[in-house]
Amino acid sequence: MRIGAVFPHTEIGDDPGVVRAWAQSVEEFGYHHVLAFDHVLGVGAGTRPGWQGYTNDAAFHEPLVLFGFLAGVTTTLELTTGVLVLPQRQTALVAKQAAQVHLLSGGRLRLGVGIGWNEVEYEALGQTFGNRGVRSEEQVALMRALWAQSTVDFEGRWHRVDGAGINPRPGPGAIPVWFGGYSERTLRRVGRLGDGWMPRRWPDETAHDMLERVRAYAREAGRDPATIGFETRLTLAQVPEGNRAEFVRGWRDIGATHLCVDTMSMGLSSPEQHLEVLRDTLKLIESALT
Repeated sequence: MRIGAVFPHTEIGDDPGVVRAWAQSVEEFGYHHVLAFDHVLGVGAGTRPGWQGYTNDAAFHEPLVLFGFLAGVTTTLELTTGVLVLPQRQTALVAKQAAQVHLLSGGRLRLGVGIGWNEVEYEALGQTFGNRGVRSEEQVALMRALWAQSTVDFEGRWHRVDGAGINPRPGPGAIPVWFGGYSERTLRRVGRLGDGWMPRRWPDETAHDMLERVRAYAREAGRDPATIGFETRLTLAQVPEGNRAEFVRGWRDIGATHLCVDTMSMGLSSPEQHLEVLRDTLKLIESALT
């Protein structure tokens, strides 16, 4: 199982030196990857009383720009979006940006994508909210074509490319595309199209059944289910310390290939405290897996 650390967006601040030191320390500890969330806009804290979700008071570093920076200050860390809200973004531009991060990082990008939940962001970015799920499938198909071919002729329901391409290109299959989400449509999408799935829940019978359904959908699509990865998230603020080893072993036993550690919302007061918790948690995970 490959172990990653969640970038503490809302609690790390905006000092690039601190961001660099955090990433380099995570790499030094022995973490395999860094996972970054995605929100372009936050809802005004005073405009929607009772709003459930992030607001403009929560800091979110833009993940692909962040990864361009981290590519230059780290050497081994895989850079993972978890997840990029793909349908609120222009598809060809995401393909171009992802290819650039792939190049600058030496092939360390893993692109986790999802459809999001915040209609306010979609409206502000000029994208349609209601068709975001099915549209994301066409987006993945177009991105993969742009990554694989020097020029692309693509005629879809929402996209048209007439003999054009991006340069530089990462090559076919070079950028893994993983999916987030929980609906049955998402599980089918992962089985048919995804390199991996990013579930977040306790490793119970329901989680086991969901992984089995992804594998079944892969077989229906003529794919080898063993090629599909699964990444869960150990959110320390939600899993008591005494249950964390059980959480890790449970996910290992039902087939997780990756796990990332989230240190946000624990009341930590500094990036250094986040790093202390990450260091100690990695030791716990390594012990649990032996």
